[in-house]
Amino acid sequence: MANNDDVILEMRHIIKRFGPVTALNDVNITVKRGQIFSICGENGAGKSTLMNVLSGVYPYGTYEGDIIYNGETCKFGAIRDSEAKGIVIIHQELALVPYMTIEENIFLGNQRTKGIAIDADEQRRIALDVMGTVGLDENPDTKISNIGVGKQQLVEIAKALTKDVKLLILDEPTAALNDEDSAKLLKLVDNLRREQGITAIIISHKLNEIAASADAVQVIRDGQTISHFEIDASHPLDQDALIRDMVGRPLTNRYPEHTPKIGKEMFRVEDWKMYHPLDEHRLVAKGVNFNVREGEIVGLAGLIGAGRTETAMSVFGRQYGTHASGKVFLEGKEVSFPTVRSAIDHGVAYATEDRKVYGLNLMKTIRENTSMASLKALSKHGVIDETREKQVAEQYRREFRTKAPTIEMPAGNLSGGNQQKVVLAKWMATNPKVLILDEPTRGIDVGAKYDIYEIIDQLADAGSAVVVISSELPELLGICDRIYTMSAGSITGVFDAKQTNQEELMRYMTSNTALPKSESFA
Repeated sequence: MANNDDVILEMRHIIKRFGPVTALNDVNITVKRGQIFSICGENGAGKSTLMNVLSGVYPYGTYEGDIIYNGETCKFGAIRDSEAKGIVIIHQELALVPYMTIEENIFLGNQRTKGIAIDADEQRRIALDVMGTVGLDENPDTKISNIGVGKQQLVEIAKALTKDVKLLILDEPTAALNDEDSAKLLKLVDNLRREQGITAIIISHKLNEIAASADAVQVIRDGQTISHFEIDASHPLDQDALIRDMVGRPLTNRYPEHTPKIGKEMFRVEDWKMYHPLDEHRLVAKGVNFNVREGEIVGLAGLIGAGRTETAMSVFGRQYGTHASGKVFLEGKEVSFPTVRSAIDHGVAYATEDRKVYGLNLMKTIRENTSMASLKALSKHGVIDETREKQVAEQYRREFRTKAPTIEMPAGNLSGGNQQKVVLAKWMATNPKVLILDEPTRGIDVGAKYDIYEIIDQLADAGSAVVVISSELPELLGICDRIYTMSAGSITGVFDAKQTNQEELMRYMTSNTALPKSESFA
């Protein structure tokens, strides 16, 4: 725990404007040396903007206010200036080159040289040292594309350690990680704090992680400082108070009350098998069986590598894997989806876990993204009915409470939660019979999550069959009617969500025993 008098960072009266929009309005923070300091707030509250001011992404002169670091007023003109002082930021979208090696990424833009040449021996020595520090047990010559997101986060931290980091800023570091990898990452940050004296600022929406790891929490809402919480053994975090300050209203329940109206079977997958795209001998889906009924919300729980996303992508138009086989039934009739278009035409929709890469075209407007999957229905003789397109986009903007002044705003200008609402609007506009949602609330704040849950309930109440893939077990327990567990490519269990708990789900998520087909269907 930091000494009360030992302050490493103050940001005083920070104001940041983008044209007529004030993103930060008189924000103040004080961080003590050796703290793990958390910044919370809804998407679009200004958290990342504040950290971009601190790190020099937004240089001195583009904002008002003062940055006092180690007692010195700093005027950073670029990221290189802040890094020279030991301030390193790791953004939510990792800045790694997938086809370069771990070692090459660690020293990207920061190569060790001997004269005019790269000192390969010194780089290898340092790479192995920092990889050992962060617990990354990989060959330094492994390409980034061949390691998972959890290990990629460790590469980013190893990269920071080569820059003599004193203040480490992590923006949503566990958003893409499962519970196990998240716990390892937070333990690493705590070890760096204790063993190397590194101070950390963590932006996070996961309240349980904040409660477990942070020494202090600052809440920002609508670009303004709202509250500050000091946390220790005698003063645990009041999560309800934190939520109230983040969203500006109390959320008495994290999940909306919902009474399902479940009807006949809508969608069934039987004996689904599929092989890895790069290794045709490696089974990724090993005879998967599941079904979902009209008006039902079914969850898919599993650890990274269980095969949930891969199976869903394979069923939905053969987007992943090779040599797929098995049967798919829609409303009792066997169907085949050899392409994504064929799946959509049958009334099946799939909202990807990576909304920025696959879910949206960030350069196009809310209107264009909303209509993207339903252009056929919005067109006459191959020409888009622009009036109808605008009506549909505006309808969903209002119904979903998407924070945007107009449907002509580019999707890339929206916060993560509002981008996810546009993804859902895109698929809602197709009137889906079946909707597969892959990590629908990843990286989204608690207030926006509640809105997303309400939208999912609306979909189910309209008669859609909904499948939710999520790494957050409380989320699955809170919104689903049934939950399937998956491990190593097999379905291992199926549970009534109201009659199970996290411990039971985790036990089956790590099981090696596949659920018999006869027990797989409700």
